[in-house]
Amino acid sequence: MVKAVAVLSGNECVSGTIFLTQEGDGPTTVTGTITGLKPGLHGFHVHALGDTTNGCMSTGPHFNPKGKEHGAPCDENRHAGDLGNVTAGQDGTANVLVVDNQVLSFSFLVSILPSISPYLIRTL
Repeated sequence: MVKAVAVLSGNECVSGTIFLTQEGDGPTTVTGTITGLKPGLHGFHVHALGDTTNGCMSTGPHFNPKGKEHGAPCDENRHAGDLGNVTAGQDGTANVLVVDNQVLSFSFLVSILPSISPYLIRTL
């Protein structure tokens, strides 16, 4: 089993921890909690680069090793980094649970847009 974690620390008290696990060649499971968000939907994406020196501007495009089109998580033709949305409740907390067959590598960035800058994920 491969495991990774992303510790999020964003603007205006946004924080959280995202865990990624993958058993063999199976799907990647993404779980965690993010707090301090505005209530509602927030895009949840994996980016191609680990450079956060200029916020979202330096993270590059969505992780897309197969050169596919932008799409929803349920679409076969989509960037591997398109993981849909997370929903923050009235208390500003989003509980994350994504099981995905297209995210194949742990050497990438997860970002929550628009509220959080991207953060590097470390393999455990």
